[in-house]
Amino acid sequence: MKPRLQTSLGQHLVMTPQLRQAIRLLQMSTAELEIELTEAVETNPLLDWTEADEEPAPAHGTEDDRPPEESPREAERDAPDDRDDWSPDEGPWTSSGGGSFDDEDGGSPAERVAEADTLHGHLLWQLHLSHLSPRDRRIGATLIDALEEDGYLREPLSGIVQALRPDIEADEEDVLVVLHQVQRFDPVGVAARTLGECLHLQLAVLSDDTPGKALALQIADTALERLPRSGVAGIAQEMKRPVAEVDEAVHLLRTLDPKPGAQIGDLSHDTYVVPDCVVWRQRGVWRAALAGSTLPRIAIHRGYEQMIRQCGDSDAGYLKAQLQEARWLLKSVEARGETLLKVMRCLLHQQAGFLEFGEQALRPLTLRDVAEEVGLHESTVSRAIARKYVRTPRGTLPMRAFFASGIDTEGGGEASSTAIQAMIRRLVDAENPRKPLSDAKLADLLKASGIPVARRTVAKYREALNILSSHERVRIA
Repeated sequence: MKPRLQTSLGQHLVMTPQLRQAIRLLQMSTAELEIELTEAVETNPLLDWTEADEEPAPAHGTEDDRPPEESPREAERDAPDDRDDWSPDEGPWTSSGGGSFDDEDGGSPAERVAEADTLHGHLLWQLHLSHLSPRDRRIGATLIDALEEDGYLREPLSGIVQALRPDIEADEEDVLVVLHQVQRFDPVGVAARTLGECLHLQLAVLSDDTPGKALALQIADTALERLPRSGVAGIAQEMKRPVAEVDEAVHLLRTLDPKPGAQIGDLSHDTYVVPDCVVWRQRGVWRAALAGSTLPRIAIHRGYEQMIRQCGDSDAGYLKAQLQEARWLLKSVEARGETLLKVMRCLLHQQAGFLEFGEQALRPLTLRDVAEEVGLHESTVSRAIARKYVRTPRGTLPMRAFFASGIDTEGGGEASSTAIQAMIRRLVDAENPRKPLSDAKLADLLKASGIPVARRTVAKYREALNILSSHERVRIA
């Protein structure tokens, strides 16, 4: 055996500061993005707000994205009686060019108030769309219910085992297997039992080429508690590693989020919805565009070149660094918009029937389905739709509303759980009030429609719809 050098060519994802910024902006709501841009303008002298008449057209969007160039009265006059084509011009939206719309003060206030998202709801939604078995989903739901607001699981696994009984007999190993699945949900690092495990989970999703990753993992697993007392120098001596390497690893650890669960949910006040996208039908085709509120209303100061020329070397260096940060921010915001639009167009392609006919036409659709179609990772799709809303002819809806788990039908296809609930609602609304339909009868009617659903499944869906049982409904008839 002789030592020899070999070269290889490959592609690796490196978690650069720019990529971290893009990911962070992607999962922000529109209101959070506005705060982020405001802080950037206040701290970076080379950034400035753009005026309405000089707002640059974004890279995304095409002429086809724009609403019909007609006034609301013309739209009302020319539209067919069945309102086949709905455009944003018929509502409170006004064009801002570049395939986007502004929603300033229009729209029903009731439509613009949404139930604040919570960590538990966000995780349960992902669990509902997962490919776990019904038994594992029950275990997952119990785990999620045990999480604290910061996202940590401080309940011992033995306590989870006891909480599952007598409905489910499971041991700690079974619970641990499901826990590892929940720990893969968004936000990354959730359901950790210790700070070290939380940081380990976040490090694990980074590329192996990330500078300092291997040593950061070692510190998170074995030396995190001693780091505040020993410092970088002490840990370096303990691990027999150069101080510079340990410092690099510690710097990487400090970029992670010690409380990932706190990212989601704030029940201290009402959440007012600002739509991120708008969809409308034009000549029978559903189209999507970004709302004007999601576009970057900031730009690089026009006089920055003159500012740099007039400064000394030290000031010029500072301004050049600020210029680079400004460019990164604008690219990240633009990338956020492109990703939102890409996902929204996929949802339109998959769920056009939902927009036209309502929940009963909602097809089964998971994060994995969308991720495969648009060429993104599931976690990216999850971040893209988290706390994002879309203005539709059916009102302002969360982007989550386009997703649903599926149930096999007798015809070989699938029906979404949301569509089945809509069918149950329709059957109950049309029933004889003197002879309400029992759960068993509802199951028989659904089976006759090609959807084999068990009676207890019907009962579960009925309860989720807040519909009373048949004997309780007959009393109020």
